[in-house]
Amino acid sequence: MAEEMVAEVLKLNIPQSIKTGHRLKGEKTMSQDVQTSVAYKSPLYEMTHTTPTCLWNDSAAESELAYSMEHGGVGATCNPVIVLDVLKKESQVWNQRIRDLAIEMPHATEDEIGWKLVEEISATRAKMLLPVFEAHKGKNGRLSIQTDPHNYRNAKALLEQALRFHALAPNMIVKIPATAAGIEAIEEVTYHGISINATVSFTVAQSIAVAEAVERGLKRRESEGKDISQMGSVCTIMVGRLDDWLKVTAEKKGIILDPGYLEWAGVAAFKRAWQLYRERGYRIRLLSAAFRNHMHWSELIGGDVVISPPYKWQVRLNASDIDVQKRIDKPVDAHIVNELLDKFVDFRRAYDEKLLPVDEFDAFGPTVRTLRQFLEATHELASRVRDIILPNPDSLL
Repeated sequence: MAEEMVAEVLKLNIPQSIKTGHRLKGEKTMSQDVQTSVAYKSPLYEMTHTTPTCLWNDSAAESELAYSMEHGGVGATCNPVIVLDVLKKESQVWNQRIRDLAIEMPHATEDEIGWKLVEEISATRAKMLLPVFEAHKGKNGRLSIQTDPHNYRNAKALLEQALRFHALAPNMIVKIPATAAGIEAIEEVTYHGISINATVSFTVAQSIAVAEAVERGLKRRESEGKDISQMGSVCTIMVGRLDDWLKVTAEKKGIILDPGYLEWAGVAAFKRAWQLYRERGYRIRLLSAAFRNHMHWSELIGGDVVISPPYKWQVRLNASDIDVQKRIDKPVDAHIVNELLDKFVDFRRAYDEKLLPVDEFDAFGPTVRTLRQFLEATHELASRVRDIILPNPDSLL
């Protein structure tokens, strides 16, 4: 009976400090409207238990996902960049798996073995999230798995890979780039009943195009009487990568302004997109990624959105003394926004949904930079596979 009672307490996800009666190191206390106060083990835990804002882990390393879940995390992501990191941290497990795959797949290329690793790591981490997925009825508890960036111009190939990834686990969510072909693929993938996470996305225009594509896919399913109740798509805005691009632009073109203003660009674009999502009632949430400063979390608290910091940023945020309070609906200072609009053409294109048409998504600076990094990561992953199954004999002497 005692064990059953403990299990029920764990199901309630009550803060550890309340379960034990002791505050844990680093816990914050937040006054409630009632006369009592509740202690939370961390700022991220407090956010996930007092606001509609969700925490997803921008990592697939087992220990890092476990940490995130301990602090309220209800999702995670995987891609070739992240797999490279997992291979470093869990080499004892996955190096041997690479050798086994080389035997099981005798005709496979290094690239094919690398993508098999992406699938297997994603599937194992999806299992960790499955209870959350079931409890949240599909809205959370998902593992985001990225499609091959080589297919960023091929909607058909993106759809085919999405169908394959969807079959790996019931709680997969498929990452598709917000390129011109990606927008086309997002509608079709949604129509097939697959939840998507739009990636390589930095602008209000991209987030609106993604939302409209998801709506078209959902409406097609509904018109045919197909179920959408378990679907839970998100659209990522890589807020820090927009900041990065404007900083590069300022450096290259000799643009002078208060350097702190450049930290607000991604936040301003995210808040503008969030406002439009609410006004239009889109059935998709926004997700903040590519962290560069705490405002990529703190300024977005309070909305029905997802915050997806990497593990290192989660540790930093949990060690901070930043108050957990609703800021999502607090506008970025108008002077800052106007300075950015006045001095950066690409901020205007990022902020105004009408200034970046779909056929220009692929050539937008942050899109090109991110695709190049993702493409390079697939090559690095293949190289890592090569080093395991075909090691340099010189190094063995």
